[in-house]
Amino acid sequence: MNFGITVPNFGPFHHPRAMANLARQAEEAGWDGFFVWDHLLPMPIPVCDPWIALAAVAVNTEQIKLGPLVTPLPRRRPQKVARETVSLDQLSGGRLILGVGIGSGPSEWEYLGEEADQRKRGDMLDEALEILSKAWSGDQFSYNGTHYKIKGDLPGGRAQFLPKAVQEKIPIWVGGVWPNKRPFRRAAGYDGVIPIMSLMGDVPSPEELREILRYIKDHRTIETRFDVVICGRTADGADTEKVVSYERAGATWWLETIDPFSFGWKFEGEMPIEAMNARVRAGPPKVSR
Repeated sequence: MNFGITVPNFGPFHHPRAMANLARQAEEAGWDGFFVWDHLLPMPIPVCDPWIALAAVAVNTEQIKLGPLVTPLPRRRPQKVARETVSLDQLSGGRLILGVGIGSGPSEWEYLGEEADQRKRGDMLDEALEILSKAWSGDQFSYNGTHYKIKGDLPGGRAQFLPKAVQEKIPIWVGGVWPNKRPFRRAAGYDGVIPIMSLMGDVPSPEELREILRYIKDHRTIETRFDVVICGRTADGADTEKVVSYERAGATWWLETIDPFSFGWKFEGEMPIEAMNARVRAGPPKVSR
């Protein structure tokens, strides 16, 4: 079992330097991963760009895994994400994990005039993931999809993205809301899954997780490491019962949710920054590895 924390890119950690300092604390406390939300919020609250924040995290840490959790890939140009991910993997020395999904509900897309239809965003996500795989390979390629097209100046109209990442393959974790089946068929073709039960981030029970993993197993066609990621809250390092129940159900990562809402904040008054920092400093649940 691996242990990480997941942090919003707004509110108390909106400054990249604050994010980098928190990541350093997490690494020193024994956490294995540091993951950043990726939201554009239409509300009066400070927000930072997750990719800039992750670059700051990369140069301020040495061992901890890092990445966005999750980036709504349909709102980002895949060719730019290809450059960003390789640069971040190089900067971190091969520690990047890319969490992806179609994004939250329509409201966070409509206010910017972006594609709100979730089925279309699913199609865009599938095409973008195909492009990333081709771009990361370092091989010459072209792409002619419904939503994205790539054509370069090389023979045959091909393009080439160099340099390659430090890792032979940057791991891709796919998020999805169960019982919608399409995200989990998608996850079966990549390196991990982040299952939730609603757009509010409710997590499956251990029994629901077993059902999800049975479905993924039935659709998995590649034999590589596959991570199962559960996000939640524990009181401190001694609070292990919940984590153990998910580990027995098949989870390989427990991500501690470090956000003001999980610590009781209701959009008014002071955010519980010290309580969040204290939970990070307390370290991961003391479960046998």
